[in-house]
Amino acid sequence: MNKKTIKFLKIVLPLLLGVLLVWYSLSKISVEELIAYFKNADYFYIILGLFFGLLSHLSRAYRWKFMIEPLGYTLRLPNSIMAVFATYLVNYTIPRAGEITRATILTNYEGVPFEKGFGTIVAERIADMLVMLGIVSVTLFLEFDFIYQFFTERFEPKKIIFGIIVLLVLTALFLVFIKRSQSKIAIKLRSFVNGLVEGILTIFKMKHKWAFIFHTLFIWTMYVLMFYVTSLSIEETSALPFAAILIGFISASFSIAATNGGIGSYPVAVYAAFSIFAIAKEPSIAFGWIMWSSQTLMIIVLGGLSLIYLPIYNRKE
Repeated sequence: MNKKTIKFLKIVLPLLLGVLLVWYSLSKISVEELIAYFKNADYFYIILGLFFGLLSHLSRAYRWKFMIEPLGYTLRLPNSIMAVFATYLVNYTIPRAGEITRATILTNYEGVPFEKGFGTIVAERIADMLVMLGIVSVTLFLEFDFIYQFFTERFEPKKIIFGIIVLLVLTALFLVFIKRSQSKIAIKLRSFVNGLVEGILTIFKMKHKWAFIFHTLFIWTMYVLMFYVTSLSIEETSALPFAAILIGFISASFSIAATNGGIGSYPVAVYAAFSIFAIAKEPSIAFGWIMWSSQTLMIIVLGGLSLIYLPIYNRKE
């Protein structure tokens, strides 16, 4: 396939998947029921969830300043905030295009070379990925008995052990392939892994590394709180066990990468996670839609205003 076809598929396939998942989620709950959940929801907790979400975005914008500083530039906070919201909004149209937009805004209004600005965004994603892996690890540690029981009830323990061994062997073979092979794919993968390691190490070399680490942890704490307090808005999900909150949050977080901004995939991911805890499908899907809709509305409003006000603010400056 040529490059144009690949680009076309990258745009169209997530959209088609999103439409399919919207249809699937609505096949599990009637539109009338979904509307009823929206009407009866406690909007105090939804607004509180929005507040925590807003704090995470503002913290992300402030954290970015620490990454730009070693490049010899001073990033103005208003530009950083507007660039972050613009990123989220653009990602609803073309997956990952928001990161390019963010680096372009940095170049146009702060004079930072595109490749350097984009490099800071990649390093930032690495830090976020490490925290996400930490959350997954903590969840596995705290809820190991529950997760183990869940899988052993559905699958034979011998098959689980065999699957883990196969996974470990394949991982080892993959690492050996990356390290020793001189094929184009191996060289690219090796370069990618080296870039990840370099990006991680630069975090600990920056002047305000502890402030950076604090904001990174704060961002993800706000994400979890945002998910938790919004679950209190529906009676059926207001008493979820802590394990359900963590697993639901992890599932929903990964779903955002599946489609544009998590459209369609977010409610389905929440439903899949909550079903492990025998939570009814209707409130699970309704909560997923309420959670996704409230955060999306904030991004549309603030992202739209950011794109409008960016040239106005910088013209005044």
